Amino acid sequence: MLFSYNWLKEYVKKLPRPEKLAQTLTMKAFEVEEVKKARKDYCLDIDVLANRAPDCFSHIGIARECALCLNANFSLPETRIKEDKKIKAPDFLSIIVENKEDCLRYTARVIDDVKVKDSPKWIQERLKTCGLRSINNIVDIANYVMLETGQPLHVFDFNKLEAESSKKKIIVRRAVRGEEIITLDDEKYILDKDILIIADSKGPLAIAGIKGGKKAEIDKNTKRIVLESANFNSALVRQASQKIRLRTDASFRFEHKIDPNLTEKAINRAAGLINKVTGGEIVSEILDINYFKSNPIKINLQVWRVESLLGFKVSKKEIIDILKKLEFKIIKTNSVSIMVEVPSFRLDVSLPEDLIEEIGRIKGYKNIPSIFPIGYLVPPKKNYDVFWEDIAKDGLKEMGFIESYNYSFVNEKDIQFLGFFNPVELENPISSDLKFLRPSLIPNLLKNILSNFRYLDEVKMFELGNIFFNGFKEKRMLTGFIASKSRGEQFYSVKGAIDNLLNTMGIANIWYDDFEQTPEQSNSLIWEKDRSAEIKVDFQEIGFLGEISQKVLDDYKIAGKVIFFDVDFEKLSKIALEEREYQPVSQYPPAIRDIAVLVPFEVKVIDAMNKINLAGGDLVADVDLFDIYQGEGLPDGKKNLAFHIIFQSKNKTLGLEEINALQDKIIKALESNPEWEVRK
Repeated sequence: MLFSYNWLKEYVKKLPRPEKLAQTLTMKAFEVEEVKKARKDYCLDIDVLANRAPDCFSHIGIARECALCLNANFSLPETRIKEDKKIKAPDFLSIIVENKEDCLRYTARVIDDVKVKDSPKWIQERLKTCGLRSINNIVDIANYVMLETGQPLHVFDFNKLEAESSKKKIIVRRAVRGEEIITLDDEKYILDKDILIIADSKGPLAIAGIKGGKKAEIDKNTKRIVLESANFNSALVRQASQKIRLRTDASFRFEHKIDPNLTEKAINRAAGLINKVTGGEIVSEILDINYFKSNPIKINLQVWRVESLLGFKVSKKEIIDILKKLEFKIIKTNSVSIMVEVPSFRLDVSLPEDLIEEIGRIKGYKNIPSIFPIGYLVPPKKNYDVFWEDIAKDGLKEMGFIESYNYSFVNEKDIQFLGFFNPVELENPISSDLKFLRPSLIPNLLKNILSNFRYLDEVKMFELGNIFFNGFKEKRMLTGFIASKSRGEQFYSVKGAIDNLLNTMGIANIWYDDFEQTPEQSNSLIWEKDRSAEIKVDFQEIGFLGEISQKVLDDYKIAGKVIFFDVDFEKLSKIALEEREYQPVSQYPPAIRDIAVLVPFEVKVIDAMNKINLAGGDLVADVDLFDIYQGEGLPDGKKNLAFHIIFQSKNKTLGLEEINALQDKIIKALESNPEWEVRK
């Protein structure tokens, strides 16, 4: 909002330079966004906070703040009203307010023999500095007093008011639906019952609190005027302004509420100026419809509370002095408290904390000492469910897997395709395609494969979520896959990912076993025969991995090869260990030997690897499968498995004889099965 520096100087005589004043106001009252030269004046653009709108959307309000911040004297211009006692306004004009909730107070004065012409230069200059254009001396004075006091005013040409009798009426009422008005800017508005208007006996004169009408506007022929100063319902003005999309300086002020006591002060100030500038005669007796009951707010301020809230000591005398400067009335005091009466223009103050805020800003927030808080930091109890979920997710993401979030529902086809029994059906499904709670994470992940295969040849994805089975039992599962269009060998990539994940979670003794019978919550229809294994830690089964059967892939129209892992995360998080035992890297060189074994077609690779690890013991650091061959050159029903075996000791360099002995021991263990043959 724009304010004139020279205007403020009328109320506070010893103001510092505009730039210095801007700094002071910014520190103790409101931020001054800009100071700029305006002819022989300066314009201050002040960001007045909404809670201070009732008293500080005015030059008097800002001047009062300047005086407080500078500890300077503040004085208001003297208002003198000289009335013409020959005639009385109530003899030829009456005011009717139909609903007191719409208009708490309506004040009017009549002025005779006005001479409408251009305003004096000093009024024009101040209006221009504050962003308003000059119209004529009558309208300019109404705008001038609004900028000075914060109370909007409006002026009607008395002779243009229509009446049904010799006595004219101004009526404050709601508009009739369909009623029309043409405003001063020649715009036409269609009104309704939610819009408050000022009317005469025949029709609308103005939209209350927003804009005057063309019907009773002031022109060069105007001789008698009616000066209006009212307090309209702020919510009603705002609602009407939004409905007709018209916002004015007046509506802006009414929307933020105005002190009802201000109507009489403002109208007398305006009447005095009109009398001085135009020579008009003020008709005796003010017309004042007042429904406002003055019940000043009283606040009991505890002295100790001031120091407690601000953080620094303020004496009782200082508190009283500051409140008096702020124009708060001290009713009574004792050793511990002060009873304070709030002035009517401070509509933002209703609590002891509001008074303390005022004391703090005038005293200066810079006086608040910097004190470190005293407290004890108590670390929160670790939620291990969340902790291990984060570890698992981060581990899989680092291995190139993408996390998926799917619905907790599946459709009837998913149940049929994957052969689930007794699924949990919803009574009120959100869709006919989502009528069952998911018994596994696999169905929706299979759909993820299909959608991602449109753009990618290989997809690595996982999901961690709940499944539902046996009524309404829930279980937290971690399920993921590697899917490839090329149908390459991905089984051991998934196995490696599982090994890596479990090692990250501090889990050892991992091994894999055939499941001849379907594990809990798994289904034999899902898996390719002889291409799946249970994942075990010690002797506890925690999940399984395997290749999805061709039938399931055909059902879901997936062309490629898909290897899944499905882990019971609740079991996994219970056996996971946060503590790790450091295992130093062996400083002794490894030795690599290759071995190939001919086995029956149905033998799992993991079975051969388990035999090698068991026979070699701690000196076998790692076993890697590097080739599987079946077909031409091999006996019927047989396949060839080729492994790299890495021998390494943590204590010494292994000699050739020791390595050969270990190799022989492994060969002997493999050939203990008469159907297995180590190829030499």
